[in-house]
Amino acid sequence: MGLQMGPIAKDQIKSVAPLYDDAFEHDSCGVGLVVDIKGRPSRDIVTRALAGLVNLTHRGGVGADARTGDGAGILTQIPVGLFADRAASELGVAMTFLPQDGDQAEKAKARFSDVVVARGFDVIGWRDTPVDASVLGEIAASTQPAIAQLLIDRPAGMDEETFERDLLLARKAAERACAAAGIDDFFVVSCSCRTIIYKGFCLPEDLAAFYLDLQDERFTSAIALFHQRYSTNTLPTWAMSQPFRFLAHNGEINTIQGNRLWMQARKPTLEFPGIATAEELEPLVSMTGSDSLSLDNVVELLYHGGRTLPHALMMLVPEPWERMDDMDPRRRAFYDYHAGLVEQWDGPAALAFSDGIQAGATLDRNGLRPLRYAITSDGLLIAGSEAGTVLIDQSTVVEKGRLGPGQMIVVDTRRGEVLRND
Repeated sequence: MGLQMGPIAKDQIKSVAPLYDDAFEHDSCGVGLVVDIKGRPSRDIVTRALAGLVNLTHRGGVGADARTGDGAGILTQIPVGLFADRAASELGVAMTFLPQDGDQAEKAKARFSDVVVARGFDVIGWRDTPVDASVLGEIAASTQPAIAQLLIDRPAGMDEETFERDLLLARKAAERACAAAGIDDFFVVSCSCRTIIYKGFCLPEDLAAFYLDLQDERFTSAIALFHQRYSTNTLPTWAMSQPFRFLAHNGEINTIQGNRLWMQARKPTLEFPGIATAEELEPLVSMTGSDSLSLDNVVELLYHGGRTLPHALMMLVPEPWERMDDMDPRRRAFYDYHAGLVEQWDGPAALAFSDGIQAGATLDRNGLRPLRYAITSDGLLIAGSEAGTVLIDQSTVVEKGRLGPGQMIVVDTRRGEVLRND
């Protein structure tokens, strides 16, 4: 007889399912990406991505209430027009999931604000993210967190890279502060001056209906990365919906436990700009979230440590360079060198990623997940785990193809270029 579970917290699961261990959580999902190659923000990019997300629905699971999905989300550039009545364009935005209990939520907000001020930033204020909970299924509605955005002013004279890195350190400090205070169910969805993430424990068709911001014509972006979660062997939750802060993942990281332990083992030797000790990077890598979250944790450490996003991913998810005899010797030397620095995160894995400037997609060296792309004459790159996820006029397609093992395609929106492995 099967075990039927209604809304339940992770700390309650073992009482009804004693063999459950959240260390074994993996993801299996559909991903997609829409990018304006020249970096021109528009409403069209957002609407195409939201429509593409709906087209991934068949890959996702649906709960017993027929309205709760396994999770769906979208990562975009910060839509400055949406916050124009509150701040200038140079601001950081932290999207947060807060405890349902009002007192606990206020305590979490106070600790986050205190951390931000301690790092020398000015808090512009908290914005309650407008939502319509009536579109949620019973399970999703019963577990819905309070959702709010913290707006942070960028100090005069601080460059963008430093601001972005300090926002990461502020987020980690807030996570530690809330954990020390015993504040459960606090999760920072995104904290950046470049990107923002709207995600939830819902069906793809309900994401834009739930988040009213996504319906606003002022919500524009040149980049939109979207994800539909299909959690065959994970517990669906609001926090574990994707995208995470840099990537969305289709597949599994089958080396995950070793990867996590090796990252923890090298913590004493880590160097990172702007910190006194490695303790400021805690939590270093998630040991109990999904494999995708742990990979995202390491990507952001490498990225904020001074590497580009493609560089970080080529370190962690390399080509099968040892078996490619015709590879350029310089590229082989790149992979050989980095193999001595960090372990490979082996899939099968198809990844879409963005830092708000660059955006792209890559496969791990096994190449066992589909990832197709198209480039159009009007300057769009579209990639996804399904052909036709985003509808386009086929007469505008100037190039299409699929990524092979270890291959990567990247758009640099500031340079207006499409970059490939070579």
